[in-house]
Formats: sequence, structure tokens, C-alpha cells
Amino acid sequence: MSALILLVFMVAAVAAMPIAHALLVAAMAAAASSDKVPLDLLVQQMVAQVQSFPLIAIPFFMLTGSLMMGGKLGEALVGVLSTLLGRFHGGPAQVGVLSSTLFGGVSGSAVADASAIGSLMIPWHKRLGYPAAFSAATLAAAATIDILIPPSIPMILFALTANASIADLFVAGVLPGLLMCGGFMFMCWWVGRRRNFPRETAPFDGIAFRRHLAYASPAVLLPVLIIIFLRFGIATPTEVAVLSTLYAGVVSAVIYRDLGWKRLNDAVVHAGLATGVVLLVIMASAAIGWLLTFDQMPQGIAQWVQQNVHAKVLVILLMNLLMLFLGMFIDLPAAILLLTPVFVPLANSIGMDMTQLGIMMVVNLAIGLYTPPVGTTLFITSALAKVKVGQTVRELGPFYLVAFGVLALVSYFPSFILK
Repeated sequence: MSALILLVFMVAAVAAMPIAHALLVAAMAAAASSDKVPLDLLVQQMVAQVQSFPLIAIPFFMLTGSLMMGGKLGEALVGVLSTLLGRFHGGPAQVGVLSSTLFGGVSGSAVADASAIGSLMIPWHKRLGYPAAFSAATLAAAATIDILIPPSIPMILFALTANASIADLFVAGVLPGLLMCGGFMFMCWWVGRRRNFPRETAPFDGIAFRRHLAYASPAVLLPVLIIIFLRFGIATPTEVAVLSTLYAGVVSAVIYRDLGWKRLNDAVVHAGLATGVVLLVIMASAAIGWLLTFDQMPQGIAQWVQQNVHAKVLVILLMNLLMLFLGMFIDLPAAILLLTPVFVPLANSIGMDMTQLGIMMVVNLAIGLYTPPVGTTLFITSALAKVKVGQTVRELGPFYLVAFGVLALVSYFPSFILK
């Protein structure tokens, strides 16, 4: 049954069928080929997976991002960072990285980050005469920091699937996210200096900087509040999601004064549609996961690894290689929901903490978002910059080095992220 599921899914994916539909087709094909799987029980598994209360956090975090970045905040954020960094080597690219890091505390979606920040940054880079391909590469890689800095939609999905703590995952993701940010910014400086990229020529304007900083500070404060609320147990992740939406609404209406009925309606519709896509992927992945568990595939993989690979270092290496490979072909939410049931028994067999596994998986699959052939942020930023994907990929080398360095730390030094 497992082999049939994988075969049908790969055929459907190669045929450019949406991932959720490809998963459903594979599940139905497997169920139809077996007389041991009642279809009504399969449907019950799909529906049960989306009846979890913590899932309410997803639409609220998405709505928070739409409210905060759909108005004047994005321009203010770019303004304060460009005033601060635009004059340095690689400064314009560093602004993109830091913008994505700060935006990570608002939306929790790398795709939303790539679209929002890319639409703001790429025209500015082009006006400076910046290489469009490098600009696209920087923003494609930096957008993935968004899913390491809380809130993070993929971390919520992993926590629900692995029965892990959402709050622990959110707190553990902060340091890898900040290291990724620092590493990417260093690479922007190094490449910018070596290739003499254009920079802002205007002198530093302290008055403009303070004005932009004061204007953007309410949004910059949001990720700090989220961490405080979660770290000290003031509110649950679901409650934090609702509070962050309320905060975003008040800030947009009272401080920025750009929240009209039309923008509120657009934000709600956008968040609803994005949530619907995620929920469909969750339901389809639940069906596949239940069938694979019924067929005892996860236990079989764990048993095979225990019998043939005895060093913990090699087990972790195999897990990373498999996640990196599948992350190149499968969308991140679907990959998390499919791989988690497979890797949880394997992680338990080597004594790996679920929080470490979750962060390791998110970092791995984040790399897949800007790796061909199905790199979502890669295609988004390349389209915004109007360059070929191949040109963008050739500029990604320095960012891969940083990402793999952070992945190695997360994988082999658990004390680095665990409290």
C-alpha cells in the first residue's frame, strides 16, 4: 500500500496537480486497492485532524500579517532600515534580510513574506541599479527566516502532528532565526563589497531615521510581546494569535489610520483563503499519514535504521538528507504533515527531543523553499524581479552555506536551541 501511495502521489505531482489534490488522489487509490481500509473511516480521520482547537491560531496569525503589512507599516519598516543600512556595502540587500526577520514576528508565512517584502524591496533595488538576480536570491532565502521567528505556521502544524509544545517550538526557533539573519546579512556585505554593488549615496539622516523608527516601532514590538507571552506562560499560542490580531487591528486603525472597511475585508478574505488551502493540505496529509501508519511504514523505517545504522550521527544525517530531498519537491506544510509521523518513531529511537526534531525539520524544509525545481519563494522573487530562475539560483550559493551551517548546529548541538 505504501508503495502505491508514493507512486500515485509522484505521478500526480509530476502532472502539476496541486499538492493537496495529489495527496487525496493517492489516498483514494490506496484505499480503493485494499479491502482492509473502510472509506468512511478514512474520511473520519481526515475530518478529525482539523478539529483541533490550536489550529485556530493559523487564520489569526495570517490575519495579523495581512493587517500589519497590507498598509503603511511595510513602507515605514523599509524606510527605517534603508536609512540605517543603505549606505553600507550590500546594505540594500541587508535591508531585505532584516525586513524579513522583523516581518517573521508578524505573519508566520514565508510565502507572504516573499510577496510583501519583495514587492517593496525589488523596485528600490532596481532604482539603485542593484543586480536583479542577487536581489531575488537574497529575498527568496531571507523569506524563510519568517518561519523560524515566531509565530510560525509550520511549527504549529508540526506540534499538532507530533504532540509537541507549540510554545517550546516558538521559543526554540528564535536563536536559529537570528543566526540565519546575521549570516545572510554578512553574506550580503561580503558579496556587495567584493562585487562593488551600488549603495545609497545620501548621508545618514538622523531625524528621518528617528521618525521612521517611531512610526514602525509598534509592529517591531509585536514579536517581542509574542515571545514574552509564550515564554512566561501568560497566554496559550491560540490566545496569543487572537491577541496579536486584536493588536494589529488597533495599531492599524489608531496609529497608522489606514484600516478601512475595504482593507479589513481584503485582509479577512486573504486570511480565509490561505487558511482553507492549509486545512485542505492537513486533511489530505492526515489521510496519507493514517494509511502509512496502518501499513506500518514509519515503524518499518525506524526498525530498518536501527538494524543497519548504529551511529546517532549517521541517523541524523540520513534524516536531514531525506528531508532536504523531499523539501525540493513537496510544499512545506504537506512535507511536515507527511514526514512527521515517519520521523517521530525514528527520533524516539535515538533519544531526540521533539522540539529539536521540529526545528531541524523546519530549517530543512525552509531550504527547500528556495531550491529548485519547486522552490516557492524562489519562483515568487524571480517573478517579481523579472529574471530567470536559473539566474537567481546562481546567486544563492552564499545563502546555502549559511543555512547548512545553522542546520548543522540545530542537528548536532541540541543544547543550542533547547532550554
